[in-house]
Amino acid sequence: MTLELPFVKNPQPVSGRLAGQRLLITGAAGSLGGALAEMIAAEGGELVLLDSDLKGLEALHDRIEAAGHGQPGLYPLDLMGASPDDYTELAERIRSALGGLDVVVQAAAALGEPAPIGLYAPQQWLETLHVNLNGAFMMTQACLPLLRESAGAMLFISDACGRSGQAAMGAYAVSKWGLEGLMQTLAAESSEAHPVTACSIDPGPLRSGLRRRAYAGEMPEEAPIPEGAAAAILSLLGTEGSPKNGGQYKVTT
Repeated sequence: MTLELPFVKNPQPVSGRLAGQRLLITGAAGSLGGALAEMIAAEGGELVLLDSDLKGLEALHDRIEAAGHGQPGLYPLDLMGASPDDYTELAERIRSALGGLDVVVQAAAALGEPAPIGLYAPQQWLETLHVNLNGAFMMTQACLPLLRESAGAMLFISDACGRSGQAAMGAYAVSKWGLEGLMQTLAAESSEAHPVTACSIDPGPLRSGLRRRAYAGEMPEEAPIPEGAAAAILSLLGTEGSPKNGGQYKVTT
């Protein structure tokens, strides 16, 4: 069952709503990840921002600092080449720096090369699945002990093509189907002894670099700005929000 999250047309951060919350965002240099990071910083959250794009992370850091919010931690990591030990080290550094973790937003994604299955390049298939699904698994496994201690939440950024078949989206779509399965499995394993809430969110069409590559014929201004979806996602967090374990959310305009 799909749960609706209303798109926020004029998002206004609620100061202090996320005070004391420790959050990790992967894919933070992307359009949605960056919008989320800036809003979370404005609401008082303590941030660790992860991406393979160091320049993008530094630019995001500068925007957050210029806005007068707390300085986020930056963690450059390429999920394509990262080993299980790299993820373990990340979790250890977060524990050392923040003392724990309350929320992980897994927004990192590789598009690959959209093409029909019969024409899809095998190496591109393997690499896209590795970043989007294997990377998400290793990130989940490394962060689980921290989230269990805080009864925290794992939010997976999904896509409509990961819930209903869509032609020519190839490994990207299949990886999102896998991500939905990872989320549901994690949700089913939640218990009183290991209380972690897992859910997935389809943010809908967004004005982003990934979408421009996937839909080259679409004018950029045709897609909504990412801030509206980011604000919708933030409604699940903080004192006012409570994501449903196993919930499959969709941001609706």
